[in-house]
Amino acid sequence: MKIQGKMFIWLSVFILAVAVVYGVWAKEAVGTTALFLAFGLCIMVGYYLAFTAKRVDEMAQDDKEADVADEAGEQGFFAPHSWQPLSLAAGGALAFLGIAMGWWLMYFSAPLILVGIFGWVFEFYRGENQNQ
Repeated sequence: MKIQGKMFIWLSVFILAVAVVYGVWAKEAVGTTALFLAFGLCIMVGYYLAFTAKRVDEMAQDDKEADVADEAGEQGFFAPHSWQPLSLAAGGALAFLGIAMGWWLMYFSAPLILVGIFGWVFEFYRGENQNQ
């Protein structure tokens, strides 16, 4: 995690320099704002990764002499099957389509998004996967 934190912090320094040069040179508000927001996002992610790296054990990616097999093993728990991302994708697609075609489409997308979010959060509290 240390190397990812450093990478994001250096990326944020680069984006900040680009934002300043772009803002002075182009004098265009939207692109300058987007670059400063990208700087903010990069610095937040970099700070979080650097902050978290101090509290966790050193991983194989932080060791320059590590092998690929050093990180082998279980990486976490992932749902074997879930229909909730499909509901979220359909609701999100309708919501973004609603921005282009008309806000009335949000009335159809909001229930799909809510069903997807609640279903995903409470996926392992009911049904066949209840005790996992």
